[in-house]
Amino acid sequence: MKYYSYKNLKPTGWLEKQLEAQYQGLSGYLYKMWPDIYDSKWIGGTKEGWERLPYYLDGFIPLVYILDKNREKKIIKSYIDTILKNQKSDGWICPTGEDERKDYDLWALFLVLKVLVVYYEYTEDSRIENAVYKALNNLYTLLNQKTLSNWASSRWFECLISIAWLYERKPEPWLIELAFKLKAQGLDYLTCSNLWKESKKVWSYETHVVNISMALKAEALFSKLTKSKQKGDAKKLLKVLDKYNSTAYGHFTGDECLGGNSPTRGSELCGIAEAMYSYELLFLITGDTFYLNRLDKLAFNGLPATISSSMWTHQYDQMVNQIACTKFSENPFGTNSNESNIFGLEPNFGCCTANFHQAWPKYARSVATFDDNNIYICSPVPFSIKTNDLELDVISEYPFRQKVIIKGKTLTPRTLKIRIPKNYKLISDLKEKNHFLSIDIDFDFSVEFQLVPLIKLEKRPSNLYCLNYGLLLFSLPINFKENMLEYTKDGIERKYPYCDYEILPTSSWNFSFIKKSDFDVVECDYDLPFDRKNPPLKIKTKLAQISWIESSPFIPSDSPSSTRIDEDEDVELQPYGSTTLRMTELPLIK
Repeated sequence: MKYYSYKNLKPTGWLEKQLEAQYQGLSGYLYKMWPDIYDSKWIGGTKEGWERLPYYLDGFIPLVYILDKNREKKIIKSYIDTILKNQKSDGWICPTGEDERKDYDLWALFLVLKVLVVYYEYTEDSRIENAVYKALNNLYTLLNQKTLSNWASSRWFECLISIAWLYERKPEPWLIELAFKLKAQGLDYLTCSNLWKESKKVWSYETHVVNISMALKAEALFSKLTKSKQKGDAKKLLKVLDKYNSTAYGHFTGDECLGGNSPTRGSELCGIAEAMYSYELLFLITGDTFYLNRLDKLAFNGLPATISSSMWTHQYDQMVNQIACTKFSENPFGTNSNESNIFGLEPNFGCCTANFHQAWPKYARSVATFDDNNIYICSPVPFSIKTNDLELDVISEYPFRQKVIIKGKTLTPRTLKIRIPKNYKLISDLKEKNHFLSIDIDFDFSVEFQLVPLIKLEKRPSNLYCLNYGLLLFSLPINFKENMLEYTKDGIERKYPYCDYEILPTSSWNFSFIKKSDFDVVECDYDLPFDRKNPPLKIKTKLAQISWIESSPFIPSDSPSSTRIDEDEDVELQPYGSTTLRMTELPLIK
């Protein structure tokens, strides 16, 4: 199974608008104003020469090429040119002096090699293969002299991406040996999962949320490369995470390390972006739609909720029950700072500032795949495909509307396989089998169906409930006031539109679901899909205002009372991804 080239697959509809909004926001501006990008050691500057520029390029490259932004293509090329020019004759490619090599954390090497592979996928630059070959050969030599440590040990499997890419072109045995060396020297996350059953406010590599999000794909990558049997490690890891560290939007807590099941613990944006990428690769390798359902749940909920509608600012950590974004007087987070959920340029730490850019562009690329005889519609969002022998359009507003039309023409007979997402009822004359509609296509073709979201209250671990509508999670939005914070820190100016924002509530948040209440779905006019003011959907219902104390300032207790304190209220719930302040997990009372 393979992805289509960006030249062949184009996002349309709301997905294209979302990518354009990202480009018009911080993603398209960061290289102009953030010293860790424009003055990075990777390109001859004096600032950070480790993960930040590679992180940024990992998302910026696909964003720019998908949207065909020629100015930024030239900027990217200049960065890649410099990185390649500075590679040493022995293959060392990282921006250090000879005396610094022994202490340099090789995680950045794994990351920059992944970036070079991404760049090749979009440009077919003939220089990349030799550069990756030399760098991996240098790594092979290094690992005969020293072992992995720290971040490189925690993220060893990220190097498998470039190894597998090179092995397809040069199937030399030392590359497989290198993969085994990395695995032998790296963390075993199945063993680590024994440490995930209790939330501790202690930082460790083994419980680090981003490491874990990345590690979900480790076994699949290794097994594909080495042709060894998969034992389902990803699902085993997710089973532990879902039991002990879950969130209502289908991810796991981590602020910065795993945080248990509380709806007021944080989850880091980097972890969401990396989990999405893991799910994309897991489906590509295994063909299991289980991972696509998790991918969509994150893309439609957790990802947009933690980035502002304009995509100029983001949080480091988001909370499921989030009644303020402020510098908390009593820190609710595990090892992150008390300001980790404010919206800004780089709240808490700058890794998410560099890394969030990959999420939407990589998602846009993953919506369809193919093999010799089949086209797979992995997510029925709006997009088009055009190749020498195929034209295909997916006309939809999934997950915000029910109707889906897929039409086109093919010169080669093949089977069109359309994924039916979890928690949707299919209305069609065609029958679903193994989570797909399968249609043999030849010449002109057209298929129309409806995906009707199932609406249900889901019980959460704290004896609270959340409301799902298909793969969309809904929340009670809380009115708020924003305090714009413009200042300079570490020589970096925070100014509008990329300043920080403290956000405080101006409406009540202490509500409960009511048993046997109706939930009436209302379709609304919208432009951007995750706009806070004009969301594409609302759900009308009644909620009961209850006695619910704060366990500390602006942190709702996980154990609210069931005592009504006022008349029940008619309210309008919004998609979780279209909220800033919200209550999502609520009690359920008579």
